[in-house]
Amino acid sequence: MSGHHTAGYLARLVEFARSASPAQMVGIGILTVFVISFLAGKRDKNIANTPIHGYRSIFEPTFLLQCSRMRCSIAEKFKFKDVPFIVRRFDTDYNILPIRYLEELRLVPPTILSSKIATSYNMLYEWTDLHFLIRSDLHANVMKRKLAPELSQYLEIAAEEVEYGWKIDVPQSEDWVEVDIQEILRMLVARMSARIFVGEPACRDPAWLRVCLDFTIDAFTTAFLIRMFPPLMRPLVAAFVPARYRLKHHRAKAEKVVGEKMKKHVEYMQRKKNGESTDDYEETLLDWMIEEANEGEATLSEMANRQLIMTLASVHTTSTNTAIFLFELCEHPEWLPMLREEIEEVNQQTGDASRTDIKRWHRHLDRMDSFLLECFRIHPPILLSPQRVALEPLTMKDGTHIPKGCRIAFANGEHQMDPEVTPDPLTFDPMRAYRKRQSSRLQHDRNQAVLTDLTNNLTFGYGNQACPGRFLGVAEVKFLLARLLTEFDFKYPEGKSMPKTMYADENVFISPSAKLMMRKRKVN
Repeated sequence: MSGHHTAGYLARLVEFARSASPAQMVGIGILTVFVISFLAGKRDKNIANTPIHGYRSIFEPTFLLQCSRMRCSIAEKFKFKDVPFIVRRFDTDYNILPIRYLEELRLVPPTILSSKIATSYNMLYEWTDLHFLIRSDLHANVMKRKLAPELSQYLEIAAEEVEYGWKIDVPQSEDWVEVDIQEILRMLVARMSARIFVGEPACRDPAWLRVCLDFTIDAFTTAFLIRMFPPLMRPLVAAFVPARYRLKHHRAKAEKVVGEKMKKHVEYMQRKKNGESTDDYEETLLDWMIEEANEGEATLSEMANRQLIMTLASVHTTSTNTAIFLFELCEHPEWLPMLREEIEEVNQQTGDASRTDIKRWHRHLDRMDSFLLECFRIHPPILLSPQRVALEPLTMKDGTHIPKGCRIAFANGEHQMDPEVTPDPLTFDPMRAYRKRQSSRLQHDRNQAVLTDLTNNLTFGYGNQACPGRFLGVAEVKFLLARLLTEFDFKYPEGKSMPKTMYADENVFISPSAKLMMRKRKVN
């Protein structure tokens, strides 16, 4: 088509837009809705004969269904929990499987059903520049093989960093003062994670700590906004998402921090080779990643990107779990004396966390662990867990066929609120798990917050692809709570109560504006 003809068509379109009646404009709007719905609604990678939940009419546009609250759709359809069903998100369909399939899928290798690919798709890796999630598991593998065996040592290092930041981040007021407890906890966890991941001096650099907090928000915002549009529209939409441009600034800072650490690592390795003392050098997770990386993984940009994704997975999750614990404790203050008594008993038996092995110390906090597990149940960070993408077709024992490319998930939020799984599920009962663990020797090692258990805890996923950082995260939560509850009193501001729960697709979070009152504890 020539430029002359194109200009002519554009001129006619502009003229029509100027002269169209309201009825014509409404008609065009409806037509546009149906075109977008068609483009966004094509699906061909679902389990055969699986009903799509939520349509109220055959004429209802798909995008209206995608705009509906996923929480309601899952809750409504979970009444029929023994059969698969589909819920729609803007960018994909989720095939929700009955819980009975979970054990069968537990050990299916990631080459067939992949949690990593599901995460990368959720993060819209092509628009958030997280391509490495598709290619490699370096950071997750290092956490499993290196961090887990040395967890005690690195928890002690993290505790040192909390000590450094305690009077910087935590108000030391003798009188009641209103605080943004979520921001306080984010800063403390960011310090702990930064010390373990990249070490000093980055862990005390305010600009790096800010990146650790803001990258997560900007990455999720970018992915959430862009995936609301059909693939053909995304290049245009992406150009108008400010959070996407902020990601570039975060990466520039990450490359500076990581680049400096990589230079120090080279010097460290040379000193070791020369037989010189290296006692003054503190190894970090980044050091381990450099040593384990292949040629493609060892580039500066990729190492920086991996540091950012690790902060995404650790800082906000851990700080939010800690904040929810405190909010629920203020809602149910009758449990505070018991928790403080347990902390004191454990300190007397083992020494407090500052003078003992934190990894072993926190395992003795059975009641705190049970309280935390009940918080996970009432406030799951995600409604659909675990999630997988089928990289190869898979047929289940009962003949259900999962085609290649299918997105599957389990309704963990509703499952954990099922009366057949949790008696009286609407009641906040923080000693559920504690009573189970005390009931028999067989149960004593089960029902822990770090364990992935079919009956009551899918917070960290399940099976061979469960979250590798859960042991670190739970230990950090308990360490922070023990110190906070020992040193401070907490309550809600006048007229306030448990913050509102908010949803963005399957993601769950509490109101970011929620505050608490705190003061230095008055001990008689």
